[in-house]
Amino acid sequence: MKTTPFTQKHIDLGAKMADFAGYNMPISYSGINDEHATVRKNAGVFDVSHMGEFILKGENALGLIQKLSTNDASKLSAGKAQYSCMTNNEGGIIDDLLIYCIEENKVYMLVVNASNIEKDWNWISEHNTDDVEMHNVTEKTALLAIQGPNATKILQPLTDMDLLNLKYYTFAKGTFAGVGNILVSATGYTGAGGVEIYFEDKGDDAEKIWNAIFDAGKSLGIKPIGLAARDTLRLEMGFCLYGNDIDDTTTPLEGGLGWITKFTKDFTAKNILEIQKKEGIQRKLVGFEMIDKGIPRKGYAIVNTNDEEIGHVTSGTQAPSLGKAIGMGYVKMEQASIGSKIHIKVREKQLEAQVVKMPFA
Repeated sequence: MKTTPFTQKHIDLGAKMADFAGYNMPISYSGINDEHATVRKNAGVFDVSHMGEFILKGENALGLIQKLSTNDASKLSAGKAQYSCMTNNEGGIIDDLLIYCIEENKVYMLVVNASNIEKDWNWISEHNTDDVEMHNVTEKTALLAIQGPNATKILQPLTDMDLLNLKYYTFAKGTFAGVGNILVSATGYTGAGGVEIYFEDKGDDAEKIWNAIFDAGKSLGIKPIGLAARDTLRLEMGFCLYGNDIDDTTTPLEGGLGWITKFTKDFTAKNILEIQKKEGIQRKLVGFEMIDKGIPRKGYAIVNTNDEEIGHVTSGTQAPSLGKAIGMGYVKMEQASIGSKIHIKVREKQLEAQVVKMPFA
């Protein structure tokens, strides 16, 4: 298994560790509910150094990004970021990703999912016909996400960058905790506010930054948080997880990502998605709350009252902030409207649930 610059920290802190996308990652420390509440009410630190980072440079960099991603990256100016996805030739989602505009029309950073690093790199390289300069900086990039309502208050004394007023989907570059060339962004995956800190893993910089964050937040009760709570936090917000809610077989329109699919430009499989938009989709990713007692799990069948399968669960949990079980899943369009009653098949039981608007929280 691969490690991050913080792996030994997690082990020393007693984290429950497990393989995640080939990395030895912390799943939980004090427990999912406690960690979840810490982020919702205070501030927590996630090690997400397993994510992939690619730098694209040159006069044709934007053109390559535009050709491969569904959102319109030409709208980005320096210091702004965008959520997008890349589609395959059939319209399925290769990956969802973040696009950072470092220098307008010249330098961009793509942040991709850990499980898709090699796949994404190969796909982009294969379509790089205009000699765009590409650098896979994943192995030397460390990434911490400090999330929660008190996150920026804790971090502000460690930098001259104005973190307190950093707008959603923007970023700043500067010195943080005495370490230079730091990128701090506000993109978030928890819905609780906060920032992400990208930096080059060299010397003892990781140690310095980790210690500075926890020293600054000690009096306010900042805690390290594992990936299990990250999953419950993102699910409450209705954020998709690649490999669960979206994948190579689901299109952006089916996955509720029509808002990042811009038909005003050309991109891979645009014609397929235009037809799908015109003719209508057959299935849709929806959020649902359990009415009967039970927790929906990935892969469980979704059925109608006649026990006919109409879809499947992609994500599910007992939501710590809500005190109820929630989930996401694909269903046929006839059952996709808000308020529709559906049933989750748990073993041989049919447990009643209701389609609801997301976010849940």
